[in-house]
Amino acid sequence: MNIMMQNRNKILEKVEKLIKMYNQGELGGEIMPEDANPHLKKESLENYLYFTLPMALNYQRNSYTLWESALKTFNDEETRFVFDPKFCLEKTFEEVQCALTKYKIALQKQKQTEIWLSLCNTFIELYNGDIRDLFNSLDNDVDKIRNFIQKENKKKFPYLSGTKICNYWLYVIYQYTDKKYKNIEKLTVAPDTHVVKATHRLGLITDDELSKSDVQLIVIDRWNELFKSTKYKPIDIHTALWLWSRNGFKEIK
Repeated sequence: MNIMMQNRNKILEKVEKLIKMYNQGELGGEIMPEDANPHLKKESLENYLYFTLPMALNYQRNSYTLWESALKTFNDEETRFVFDPKFCLEKTFEEVQCALTKYKIALQKQKQTEIWLSLCNTFIELYNGDIRDLFNSLDNDVDKIRNFIQKENKKKFPYLSGTKICNYWLYVIYQYTDKKYKNIEKLTVAPDTHVVKATHRLGLITDDELSKSDVQLIVIDRWNELFKSTKYKPIDIHTALWLWSRNGFKEIK
């Protein structure tokens, strides 16, 4: 942390330039993975479910391919039912598995079908299928939502409760639905591979820290620390970092 703090102003200067490059379209990414969606009404339950269920399968795979598969699955009348928890649980395991693998939204047909059905069961059990009630029941408070999913009910939210996926899911919900959080500044970067690599490239984490098992938590802490008493929130930098890494670390000017 001392090394990072010694170079804080230099790093912040690079971050400002990186954000400017992103805003000017110099990092690419005019189309983000989640832009592959059916453009449902932002406030609708269908929209919330569309951006929630596939997120739990977003593990060590190409995000663009995942969301393209999700859109194909939704657009096909024979497979769309998987986005309706009630309807999904009325089907046999094999029927759900067949629908999830048709367009490869599920790559691991047994495990990922189980994950999908487990989430559907949680949504029915806790919220009668309406995932929007999760946010409302927790006052739309980022810390309360994360604590509820990642600590109090971790087993009920397989993969969605992960450090990377939970943060990114909350970010996507914020971007693509009508959800407004009470404390948006508490929404951290989602430390996937690209964000971790970009954080290292900027000098926020060391070579040793890059190889640690808890590097995702370290990355979250560093960005929270860096942006203290600044005009920035961690979510302001997430997409810029992701695109910067994905496109080969274009020189910061």
